Amino acid sequence: MKKKRKIVALVYDFDGTLAPGNMQEYSFIKAVGNETEEFWAEANDIAASNDCDNVLAYMFLMLAKARGKNFPINKSSLMKYGNDIKFFKGVSSWFERINAFGKSEDVDVEHYINSSGMKEIIEGTEISDRFKAIFASSYIYDEKGNAMWPAAAVNYTNKTQFLFKINKGIFSISDSVKINESVPEERKRVAFNNMIYFGDGETDVPCMKLVKQLGGTSIGVFDPENETKREIARKLFRQERVNFISPADYSDGSPLEKLIMALIRKMKADMDLADIRKNIRY
Repeated sequence: MKKKRKIVALVYDFDGTLAPGNMQEYSFIKAVGNETEEFWAEANDIAASNDCDNVLAYMFLMLAKARGKNFPINKSSLMKYGNDIKFFKGVSSWFERINAFGKSEDVDVEHYINSSGMKEIIEGTEISDRFKAIFASSYIYDEKGNAMWPAAAVNYTNKTQFLFKINKGIFSISDSVKINESVPEERKRVAFNNMIYFGDGETDVPCMKLVKQLGGTSIGVFDPENETKREIARKLFRQERVNFISPADYSDGSPLEKLIMALIRKMKADMDLADIRKNIRY
């Protein structure tokens, strides 16, 4: 019988988790002639006045602002905005280091994005090829390649569905059949107790709580230079929404790296013990 792979999934929010701030703030908002606070205030006003989902509101506003400046939003232009994103310390080498550590422990480490931000912008970043799948908001494009309508709007509650897709090995946002099929636990691709979720704020709470309640590990990360973010992480920990909190420092030898390595060792040991128990024949 073919030996089942031992997989650990690291699932990241993006904004505030891998990079400071929101991805639109690096260049898009400036390109349409707005200040950051002005753009988000207008998006929130659209959501409130139309009883609209906040993610749909900001996606609508991005299209409206771009059309107002008479330049298109297409995949290529959105990906270029991804080039401007600056990541937290150590992110650029994080994936290779953690993958190598996993391999040394006979574990396959997979990385996933689960974000309310723009998939196309994430795909334009220097780290986009490190992910097994990117679940994020995106547009439908017309025959000329210009964005015309949301294809997916990922908000803080519907983000939880993608955790179940990772669990079952489903990588398509559009799938609504396989995700609802009953699958025996031993046939699921990544058990929840082998899942680690990284988030930075209260909009991550549904995912953090779900992963924690189903036996996985949730980590609240925070910008070490932002005291407000640090206090949010402390609050999440006090309220037992997360298992751990840590500065968003992904560099070699950082507390976050040591934590993840310890968790991978524990998950590997738990998988090995489960195999031993399953094969008892006395």
